[in-house]
Amino acid sequence: MPSNILVSVAWPYANSLIHVGNITGSYLPADIFARYQRLVGNNVLMVSGSDSHGTPVTVRADADGTTPLEVYSQFHTGFLELFQRLGLTYDLFTSTHTENHFKVSQSIFLALEKNGYLYTDKQQQWYSPTQGRFLPDRYIEGTCYVCGYANARGDQCDQCGTLLEATSLINPRSKMDGSTPELKETEHFYLDLGKLQPAIIDFLRQREDYWRSNVLRQSLGQILADELHGRAITRDLDWGIPVPIEGWDEKRLYVWIEAVIGYLSASIEWAQLNGQPQAWHDWWYDSQAKSFYFIGKDNIPFHAVIWPAQLIGAGDWFSKLFEELEGKQLNLPFYVPANEFMNLEGKKISGSRNWAVWGFDFLSRYEPDTLRYYLTANMPESKDTDWDWQDFLNRNNNELVATWGNLVNRVLSFAYKHWDGQVPSPGELRPADLEILSTVETGFQTVGDYINSVNLRAGLNEAMRLAAEVNKYLDQSAPWFEVKTDKAAAATTIFTALKAIDSLKILLSPYLPFSSEQLHKFLGYTAPLFGEQFTETITDNLGEHDVLRYNPAAASGSWEPSRLPSGQKLREPAPLFRKLDDDIVASERSRLGQPDISQE
Repeated sequence: MPSNILVSVAWPYANSLIHVGNITGSYLPADIFARYQRLVGNNVLMVSGSDSHGTPVTVRADADGTTPLEVYSQFHTGFLELFQRLGLTYDLFTSTHTENHFKVSQSIFLALEKNGYLYTDKQQQWYSPTQGRFLPDRYIEGTCYVCGYANARGDQCDQCGTLLEATSLINPRSKMDGSTPELKETEHFYLDLGKLQPAIIDFLRQREDYWRSNVLRQSLGQILADELHGRAITRDLDWGIPVPIEGWDEKRLYVWIEAVIGYLSASIEWAQLNGQPQAWHDWWYDSQAKSFYFIGKDNIPFHAVIWPAQLIGAGDWFSKLFEELEGKQLNLPFYVPANEFMNLEGKKISGSRNWAVWGFDFLSRYEPDTLRYYLTANMPESKDTDWDWQDFLNRNNNELVATWGNLVNRVLSFAYKHWDGQVPSPGELRPADLEILSTVETGFQTVGDYINSVNLRAGLNEAMRLAAEVNKYLDQSAPWFEVKTDKAAAATTIFTALKAIDSLKILLSPYLPFSSEQLHKFLGYTAPLFGEQFTETITDNLGEHDVLRYNPAAASGSWEPSRLPSGQKLREPAPLFRKLDDDIVASERSRLGQPDISQE
């Protein structure tokens, strides 16, 4: 019976361009996982959107002399285009600046308040005398009081991952003008994490056996080392979601509490757009449904502690808003497979210093599957990895092209030439033929198990190992010579190789969807493997906004071995991948430190 699988993907801040570290950190692994789950027949809902209200958006607006709305709109539009070009199959990529998200976020806030998990308190907050306003935590930088990192943000240290109290930073300074802020009293709502701590610990204990160690270390480990305390969930801002309490008109919900609510609000929006307003229940209230949260390691505390706390704290009060759900509890995260960081040529990627490989810039010179392959082969699943242009060249030429691309091209070209553009009739298969087909077909279990457990690098490595086995089979059978003396025997070999390639196409399709679709057509199939991506304009009381959607209706792919029949008409093949010249390494390294001019 199909399972309901929620694929929740980190929300990019709508203030900066996407680089390869972002892509391999969360967006690409989520898509690989979602594509596989669709192929095996599960009901997938993959959601995310632009984080429109984060303080980085207001920082960018202040720096550019424009408005947060204009900044968000600009970058959101770019995200939609980039994600389409990368083949990220969001069922809905929306934003936090929608009427629907406002309503759902305010409802979760009220549920927490009604259930006794919010309280108000006055606090000292950094205030800028030079600007005449309170500074959100991300407007403050200073030295981390835990690890000593000199450039920690006011809300979190990027080096040690600790959630910080901005008022405790050492040597604080304003991110805007470098001035020294002063502490001033203000009042806020707090989420009572101390009261929720026992339930959060119980939630995490139930996941100790299968969560990654880095995620447990930054969630359960930190809680056991230092008890949870209340955290402010409102801020003195004029950009964001209003606090739904009378007398709090000048406050807004703090971005870190409302952005994660986006997974829920996007699911509700998706159901509404599909004309099935209750469909989201299948992923949020079905006890057998599983939710996976694809994020980078800097977001672990928010997804493994804060978000579960919100869901637990909302209880059934939120569900009472929907008559048919009264008494039911929202599902908690099943798995948070957070990735570590990808560095670049031995240095930490930094968008502010333009030390990055930008998504749009890369795609102006290379194909998306080339990027997807390298980012998966080098994915930082258990430790930080490094993008190295020489390694990129080597993996492209020696693995993607030599092992897989050349296998496809030489077999399909040979078949097209010698058997009138058709799959040859094999006659009776020999032991070696049956053995290689059986070997490749084991991949549907092994590769599938790796992807299902979110060990994506291992899954790709196994699929490529199987491709190498087919190359060995061809080297031993040598149909290029066999065809001259025994064309029937050569037909058996080529038929077997085509069947193996057809199966490998499916095993690699979650990783390499564009070239897999192309190969699918070369093999004579007409219906596409995957569905269609498209954008749609939504209008609500906040105005117009575009969303990215995925329509699975035309998809014909399934996670099963080849059924390629003899006699099927082939299409004239062409190389799937391009061998790259050695001189790209020096050329690409010379670009480092430059902005993404493709978006200027």
